[in-house]
Formats: sequence, structure tokens, C-alpha cells
Amino acid sequence: MSKVTLSVIKADVGGFVGHSSVHPNLLAAAKDHLETRGKGLLTDFHVGHVGDDIELIMTHSLGVDNEDIHKLAWDAFLAATAEAKKLKLYGAGQDLLSDSFSGNIKGMGPGVAEMEFEERTSEPVIVFMADKTEPGAWNYPLYKMFADPFNTAGLVIDPKMHKGFDFEVHDLIEHKKVVFHCPEEIYDLLVFIGAPGRYCVKSVYSRTLGEIAATSSTQRLNLMAGRYVGKDDPVMIVRCQSGMPAVGEALEPFSKPHIVAGWMRGSHHGPLMPCGAREAIPTRFDGPPRVVALGFQLCGGKLIGPQDFFADVAFDRARQIANEMADYFRSMGPFEPHRLGLEELEYTTMPDVLKRLAGRLVPIE
Repeated sequence: MSKVTLSVIKADVGGFVGHSSVHPNLLAAAKDHLETRGKGLLTDFHVGHVGDDIELIMTHSLGVDNEDIHKLAWDAFLAATAEAKKLKLYGAGQDLLSDSFSGNIKGMGPGVAEMEFEERTSEPVIVFMADKTEPGAWNYPLYKMFADPFNTAGLVIDPKMHKGFDFEVHDLIEHKKVVFHCPEEIYDLLVFIGAPGRYCVKSVYSRTLGEIAATSSTQRLNLMAGRYVGKDDPVMIVRCQSGMPAVGEALEPFSKPHIVAGWMRGSHHGPLMPCGAREAIPTRFDGPPRVVALGFQLCGGKLIGPQDFFADVAFDRARQIANEMADYFRSMGPFEPHRLGLEELEYTTMPDVLKRLAGRLVPIE
């Protein structure tokens, strides 16, 4: 059986209004580009958005890191950027860090999550899309999905899951990676992924099936651009059922909102709120950070769906908790831990303030 590649590529190329949403003209431009220029390349596609980010969800048979697919996505974002500039939208083209495509979209601004696999008899996948946060936001839910039996009953009862999963973790500062074999290396894993500002889970692999189970985008815009240009707003793909977490097990970690970095100006901690696509319009203090889960049934590479999972009333309580958490964090104003630590503010105003006050900083006697 031939393999299918699922590619999810995202970018913020202009907000409507401010950083809250995407104007329909931008979505239409991206969709039209994939329809016309994607013929002969794509098997299927879906254009979605969360907050002010556009997500291109594409299936094809060309494998990961394919230049033609990445160029197609890049040009789709350029088409959307042109519409953003016509409408004078804020941050038009902000995630596109170059004027020209250089063979691979990685390192050029947009976030990328891709995986290649053979379709099983039934192939349900979930595409998670987040806004106003960073790649480390996936560390906690991925741990819960693939390593915590209190979340994922299949780790105990499903023979195909009982051997556990391998976690590929990336060091975003030193540009190194390490693979942890779980469950026996869970404690070592947690030492790293408990620091999500630096260490991120890139991919997860089934030890029984020898197949990829999940993957995420780990691009850090600030590190690539050398200045603050917005948070990274990551995406993630999770395969479900038959040796992978059940759909409900993959969604369960989001029933209790966890704290992520991002929110206003990318400089604050706050709760990651699960919501339906129509509710993914972060407005309060440009937030709170949001996550949308779109479910698809793959059939011969075709994307059957989406199912908007977090629109379910079962997540109403999670949203209520997230709002209560937001109230508390906002009461802290400019004080940590609501505001990020100084090491995370190096691309904001802090360096300018330190430079201006350099002559007034004197030794303590």
C-alpha cells in the first residue's frame, strides 16, 4: 500500500481586527491558490484558522519536506498576504521572514508539522491548532496522551499500546534532539519537557507498531528573526485508535486547561482554552490562548471532515475554568508569573530599558 503524507503548515499573515481573527478574503485567497496550483500535487486539502493564524491542512504522496508542497504553501500565504495588505490588516505578512522561497519553508517563519504513514483500515487523525502560545504548549498534552495511564486507559488495557511510546524531544536553543523510551524513561523525559520554553516534543512513535503517532511544529519565530514578531502559534497532528490513543484519550488532556506562555504581546502566562473554531477569536487581553481540534477520517488520502471536537458542550467546564484562571493571572498585571521571566523578554522592550539605564546602574557597596 502506498504511503500518504499529511502536512499542516500555518502562518499569521494579517489579523482581523488586531490579532483576533482572519478576514474571509485571506482564507478565500489561500483556498483558491491550493485549488488552482495544487492540482497534480495534492490529494486533498482543508483551509482552517485559529485566531489570526491560517492553517493549510494538506494530503499528498510526496513525503515530508517536499519542496513543491512547501512552495505551494508559501505562495498560498503570499496570496493571502496580498489581500491583507489591500485591507491594511495589522501584521500583514508578519510570519514570512523572507522575500523569496529558498527550497524549504522551515526556518522561513511558518510553522510545519508533517508525517508520512500507510493508512490503516481506519485512519482517524486530529489536527490541533493553537493561537497566542508557543510550541512547548504541546508538551503537557502529549505526555498525558502517550505516557499517563490516568489519562489514556489504552496504555494499560490495549496490548498494542502496553509497550509504550518513544518521545523525540528538541532543544530549541542548542538545536539538538534526544529520544526518550517510555515508560522506563518517563522521569528523564519530564526533566526536559517540564521546561517548555526550551525543550519541546517534536514527535511521538509507537514502540509496538514502529510507526509515527504524533508530530508538532517546533519553530521559534523570535529565535529565527532575532526580534519579537509574534508568538509561534503551533500546530500538532495526532493519529488515533488501533494502537494509538482513542479520540477521547487524545482530547482529554485539554479538559483541564494548563498554563502556557504567550497571550498579550507573547509576554504573559495564561490558560490554554479549548474552543470550537467559531469561538477561536481571542479578544480579552488578546486571549486567553486558544486551541482548536479538527478531526478527520482519512480515506485514500481524502480528508473526510472536519469534526470540530472542542465545540462539544463537554468542554464548557474547561472554558469556565480557563476564564477563572484568566481572571487570576490578569490580576497580577506586570508582575511575574503572569508576565514571562526576563529570559523570555529579550526580544521586547527590556534590552532597550537596560541600555537606557546603563549609566544609572552602579555597584552595591
